Amino acid sequence: MSLLVGSLTIGFILSLLALGVYISFRIFDFPDITAEGSITLGAAFTSTLLVKNLHPLLATPLAFFAGGLAGAVTAILAMKFNINKLLAGIMTMTALYSVNLRIMGRSNVPLMNERTLASEVETLSHRLLGTTTVSVLRWEVSAQDLGQLVLCPLLIALVALVLYIFFRTNVGTAMRGTGDNAQMVRAQGVDDSTMIILGLALSNGLIALSGAILAQYQGFADVQMGIGMVVWGLASVIIGEALVGTRELDYTIIGAVMGSVLFRLLVAIALRWGMNPNDLKLITAAFVFLALITPKLVPFLRARKRRFAHA
Repeated sequence: MSLLVGSLTIGFILSLLALGVYISFRIFDFPDITAEGSITLGAAFTSTLLVKNLHPLLATPLAFFAGGLAGAVTAILAMKFNINKLLAGIMTMTALYSVNLRIMGRSNVPLMNERTLASEVETLSHRLLGTTTVSVLRWEVSAQDLGQLVLCPLLIALVALVLYIFFRTNVGTAMRGTGDNAQMVRAQGVDDSTMIILGLALSNGLIALSGAILAQYQGFADVQMGIGMVVWGLASVIIGEALVGTRELDYTIIGAVMGSVLFRLLVAIALRWGMNPNDLKLITAAFVFLALITPKLVPFLRARKRRFAHA
């Protein structure tokens, strides 16, 4: 039960990563690799502030602005200096490795003894429930884990709602229009470069926020924690699109969250079946491969089935 609760919680936390990747890859069609550095940046920035005894409710949102700055740098390199989009992201991601080490002062920052969102949730859960463990379907679950599982979806729902409302505003509509047809947006008098800069700042802000919350949940920030996160985010978006079956704004936002949770559950099941944890990145890549080829494979199999039926 603890494995299920933990997997669901991490799935919801990383849905912020999925939403950020959705903005860059789907709305702007921008292959932004900055995510692997910005998620670590959010974790490093917030962890350092927590070690300096800043309240977690203040330290955590600041990660959004740090990630936003990283995303803006990538967009400026691409749009203002005409650097290849993929290369611009790689440059920023590479630079962020040193930046993150500078922020943390070392490769790993433990948070087990610091005041974090996780510790605040634990205190609140104990006060409300009056016990350290709760029985759920005859399984014993810690009050802290249950509290985090309840609060994480509420936070993600709030972020998703704000994101949906934002993309219905004039600025949000201009961003979506830039991704669909930049030439048309320019004809309307909108600077498409500015829209992309703002969009990537928003994307990486959400990704950094995900890293900040994840670091507090797992109890440490590590300079290597961002490796493979772009693939994770892409897998969540692809799985989410397959689940909702459409690319309409509201459904795709919900789909990205659902895809993140489902993807984490699939990884947890694979590990539960005895796969080596060292193969986690390999498992992730395999799931992404399946998610990419399944939508193309199903119509092919159906057409082949029809041919055999008429033969």
